Amino acid sequence: MVVLILVFITAFAVVLYSTPALIKVAVLKRLIDMPTEDRKIHKRAVPTIGGIIIYAATLFSFSLWYNIDDLHDFAQIYESVKEFKILVATSLVLFFVGVKDDIIGTSPVKKLFANILVGMILVLMGDIRITGLHGVFGVESIPHWGSVFLSLFTYIVVVNAMNLIDGIDGLAAGVGFIASSVFGTWFVFANEYTLASLSFSLSGALLGFLIFNFSPARIFMGDSGSLIIGMFICVLSIKLIEYPLSSLDNFWVHISKPIVVIAALCYPLTDTLRIFIIRASKGQSPFAADKNHLHHRLLDCGYTHVKTVIIIYLFSFITVGVSLLSYFLNPSLSLFAVVGCCILFILFVHFSYKAAQKKQVPAS
Repeated sequence: MVVLILVFITAFAVVLYSTPALIKVAVLKRLIDMPTEDRKIHKRAVPTIGGIIIYAATLFSFSLWYNIDDLHDFAQIYESVKEFKILVATSLVLFFVGVKDDIIGTSPVKKLFANILVGMILVLMGDIRITGLHGVFGVESIPHWGSVFLSLFTYIVVVNAMNLIDGIDGLAAGVGFIASSVFGTWFVFANEYTLASLSFSLSGALLGFLIFNFSPARIFMGDSGSLIIGMFICVLSIKLIEYPLSSLDNFWVHISKPIVVIAALCYPLTDTLRIFIIRASKGQSPFAADKNHLHHRLLDCGYTHVKTVIIIYLFSFITVGVSLLSYFLNPSLSLFAVVGCCILFILFVHFSYKAAQKKQVPAS
């Protein structure tokens, strides 16, 4: 437990100490985002390369406190080092793709290709994949080809979902902080301290970044941050889903692992599915940028950036709490409960937006 505290504090301190200098460099080198498009809601130039420090702090803290002394046999050590190697290699690919996009731009097709490449490395070489639904809809295991396809699809969805919600101050960093903290806590109860270390190094970096990214933001994370956060969270999600039940105590054995993961990522998944349906119904590209996201709708209701992200944070906490009902319910019913929360949230945003629109229409 002491090591996990050190992991969190180290990542937090690195971001807290280094970000002011990064902001100065970004301003001097004009690595900033100008509010030149209608869809952009910030009114001033803001540095966009905050993902550099998130990635550096996470990897530094995790590597510094990475400990194989607790592993008792060669097979465990080999597997741990192999996963660490794959994690570093794939994250570097996404990091440089994100940095390029933040500085000079990258087409959605090229980013998608990079995501598919990284996903294939993780799934096929790293064998980090979902092997079954673990009781959801009564399904336990799935064929190997189905496992590869589902894992690759999950990876692409989660990474792009985290990328798509990075639209207002403090949102992606805050949601990422909540998800990584939930995963880290779960791994602590599972006595899996290596994955808990990765979770808390990411959450420490994100909490430090939130100090500068919370409204009014002094720096944005950019794609170099959102892609990396999405990748780390996806890897943690799959490792949590596939963690052996034999290592869990009686309470956590009865909690559905897939439902906990879905609940922790409920907002990015809900918003991404909703926005893709809206764009498809209009005949638009699913990757076309717009202001139809749920967080944009909340802003249109008259909420400030701070109130909007707090509402979404509360929604995330509620869905995680609802996921614990799987102790009493079967996984399928638990999934319906979480989905029900998502539908209620969408309806809340929809009717709040409609009410705000009516107030803006002058009486005739």
